[in-house]
Amino acid sequence: MLSQVLSALVVMVAGVFVCAAYFVLSNKILDWVLPAGEEDVEAASRNLRRRAIIRPWLFLGPAIFLLVVYLVYPVIATLILSFYDRSGEQFVGLANYQWAIGDREFRQSIFNNILWLAVVPAACTFFGLVIAVLTDRIWWGNIAKSIVFMPMAISFVGASVIWKFIYEYRGQGETQIGLLNAIVQLFGGSPAVWISVPFWNNFFLMVILIWIQTGFAMVILSAALRGIPEETIEAAVIDGANGWQIFWKIMVPQVWGTIAVVWTTITILVLKVFDIVLTMTNGQWSTMVLANLMFDWMFRGGGDSGRSAVIAIIIMLAVTPIMVWNIRRANRELGGH
Repeated sequence: MLSQVLSALVVMVAGVFVCAAYFVLSNKILDWVLPAGEEDVEAASRNLRRRAIIRPWLFLGPAIFLLVVYLVYPVIATLILSFYDRSGEQFVGLANYQWAIGDREFRQSIFNNILWLAVVPAACTFFGLVIAVLTDRIWWGNIAKSIVFMPMAISFVGASVIWKFIYEYRGQGETQIGLLNAIVQLFGGSPAVWISVPFWNNFFLMVILIWIQTGFAMVILSAALRGIPEETIEAAVIDGANGWQIFWKIMVPQVWGTIAVVWTTITILVLKVFDIVLTMTNGQWSTMVLANLMFDWMFRGGGDSGRSAVIAIIIMLAVTPIMVWNIRRANRELGGH
C-alpha cells in the first residue's frame, strides 16, 4: 500500500515537473527563434506579432494532441472497423449494419435504451427539483441534501451490489434477506426474483441510477432556485398565489434552462449505461442495453470487432446531437452574460 502511494506521488510530481519544463523551454525556444531585438524595429515588431499568435498554441498543443490521439483517432478507427469482419481483416461493406437492423437482441437493446431514456432523466430531474424546493424550506435542509447526495459518492458497481441485496431472493421456505421480498412477505405477498421479471426488471435497474443521479440533479437545481429573486416570489404571495402555483408558474419557468441542462446531462449518461446492467443481470432476462451488447460482441465468444464497432458508432451518433445542443445552449448563456 505504501509503495503504491509513493509511486502515485512520484508520478504526480514528475508530471507537474515535465509540464512546467515543457512550458518554460517551449517559450524560451519561441523567444530564441523569433527574437525581438532593437536592431531592426520592423522585424522585431513582426516577430512580436508572430509570438502572440504562436504562444497560445504552445499551451493548447499538448491538449489538442491528446484529444486527437485519444478521441478523434479512435472514432475514425472504429468507423473504419465497422466495415470489416470479426477479425478486422476482410472488408464486408454494410454487412454489419444490416446485421444490426435484423438482429433481435440488438432491437431489444434499442428498446431498452429508449425505455431508460424515457424514465431515468425525467425521474431524476423531477425528484431533484422537488427535493431542492422542499429542502430549501426546512431548517434541516442541508442535512437532507447531504443524505440525498451521498449515493453520488458510490460507484455504479457498488450501488448495484447494494441494490442486489435489496432485490435478493431466497427459495421457498428460506428466510428472505432481501429488503423488498421481506416487505412483500410482511404484507402477505409471495417473494419473487424481481430482476428476472420480464419488462419490469428494467425499471428495477433504473431505480439504481435514479437513486444515484437524483442527488446531482438536486444540487444543480437547488443552486438555480437560489438565483430566483425573492421579490418575484413575494409578489406572487401578495397576489394570492398558493405554493403549487408558485412552484409551477414562478419557479419552474425561471429555472427551465437549468432543468434542460440537467436532463440532457443525465440523458447522455443513460445512453452509456453499462455497469449497472452488467453487475445486476449481465444482460439476461431481456435487460440488455447497447453498451453491454457492444461489450459482449467485442470481448466474449471470441470477439467480433466489426459488429461491436457498429454498436459503438450507433451509441456515438445517439449521444452527439444531445452534446452539441448542450454545448450550444451553454455558449448562448455565456454569450448572454
